[in-house]
Amino acid sequence: MVEGVREKSGIRSFKGIPFAAPPVGKLRWKAPQPVKPWAGIRKAGHFEAKPMQANVFGDMNSRSEGMSEDCLYLNVWAPAGKGPYPVLVYFYGGGFIAGDASEPRYDGESMAQHGIVAVTVNYRLGVFGFLAHAELSAEAPYKASGNYGLLDQAAALQWVKKNINVFGGDAAKITIAGESAGSISVSAQMASPLSKNLLAGAIGESGSILGALSAVPLQQGEDAGKQFAQSAGVTSLTALRNMCADSLLNVSMKFGPYRFSPTIDGYFFPENPFAIYASGKQAQVPLLAGWNNEEMNYRMVLGNEKPNVAAYKQALQRLYGAEADNAFLHYPAADDAAVEAAATALAGDRFIAWSTWKWVDVHSKTAQKPVYRYYYAKPRPAMTPEMGNATPGLAGGVQKATAAAKPPAATGAVHSAEIEYAMGNLASNKVYAWTADDYTVSRTMQAYFVNFIKTGNPTPATSNYAVWPAVVPGKPSPVMHLNVQSQVKTEPEALFLRYQWLDKQQMTGK
Repeated sequence: MVEGVREKSGIRSFKGIPFAAPPVGKLRWKAPQPVKPWAGIRKAGHFEAKPMQANVFGDMNSRSEGMSEDCLYLNVWAPAGKGPYPVLVYFYGGGFIAGDASEPRYDGESMAQHGIVAVTVNYRLGVFGFLAHAELSAEAPYKASGNYGLLDQAAALQWVKKNINVFGGDAAKITIAGESAGSISVSAQMASPLSKNLLAGAIGESGSILGALSAVPLQQGEDAGKQFAQSAGVTSLTALRNMCADSLLNVSMKFGPYRFSPTIDGYFFPENPFAIYASGKQAQVPLLAGWNNEEMNYRMVLGNEKPNVAAYKQALQRLYGAEADNAFLHYPAADDAAVEAAATALAGDRFIAWSTWKWVDVHSKTAQKPVYRYYYAKPRPAMTPEMGNATPGLAGGVQKATAAAKPPAATGAVHSAEIEYAMGNLASNKVYAWTADDYTVSRTMQAYFVNFIKTGNPTPATSNYAVWPAVVPGKPSPVMHLNVQSQVKTEPEALFLRYQWLDKQQMTGK
């Protein structure tokens, strides 16, 4: 039994429900285990601890009660009626090293007001969620290691399948969604036999497992784990498990938090995710996915060089060698004034847009379900006067107030900028002075997401919204451009060819 809270809106919220046993002590680096039943009524009126993590991204705003390895909890927001209502399970972003399910931008109350049971899920991060090691593989019944964070998500989906009817949810209509690492997680769960048959739909915002942050061979993961143990000054799994969580976190950050990759473990991933999608073995469900128009800054291509044609061509030569001329052809800059935009487009594609494109492309070819693609371009407005002068955060938010000059107005939609709009949570973000245009975009984007969750097609029945057609496999396709005036545009031939070219370069490791 759990006892939640009835919000002022009438929505019922249940926070901090355990979906797996605390992964501590001997359960550190094990697949999630069943929850020990409790007696009586468990209060579910507050968020439990967030996963172990360093303060990496300044725009994250946790409402959790502290931080702990004991973090495997989920939160449910449900309409007041009996349902059955379709279900949304949302996975947070943060590069698999940060984030938690309590962040206001992921809050499910607004989605519940639209007739959806919304769920947010904690999962293990960094060394706690993705360490692979030969000793861990030897002790596991499936003879592999790593992927604990992904296994946490799969366990949460199993929990939702078994229990969501109690909250008025329809267990046959579960859509998973997420942004950045959360979007990568969505594509990963679609590829796993542990989860793929639980799903009715999927939404991906900027990122997929078919990219730079993909799964590595188990041996490679185990080698990284061995190197980590050596850097920690221990020689056995027992010694690693005996380390306190804070010490383990500190050592992992010095070792390099992004060195703990998902693994092709033969269990969560039976084979390389690229092969799974290419052969159509992923979940055969409708997919809605896209990315923002300024996912990464142009300096990721140019470094500290001034944005001019000469420096840009030199950067392309470093990145692509013999293909540098073709790179310039697909990301052209007629003069110095055009370089910043061209390098921004390339940086965003290399960072995360290409992997999202790859996901859309291959799923549209190997799934027998429709795929819908978007391009999000609404810049955030100016910051509120209360923020004073501030420094933009790495994930598009704000890191801290400073005495520096006020940052220039945003020219594009940076990585993660769309989350509050899609989830209907603009008002919860007090950093920005939201305008009527922002709320228009939010209503539009959320309406498309809501209808997709309910029907598998994003276009609402009302004529207030443009019809959103599905992707045409292997051809220039219609794309929903989400902005103040949202509209469908057919993908230009040049853009289609650009992604075909970039696909060849990325798949060869350039």
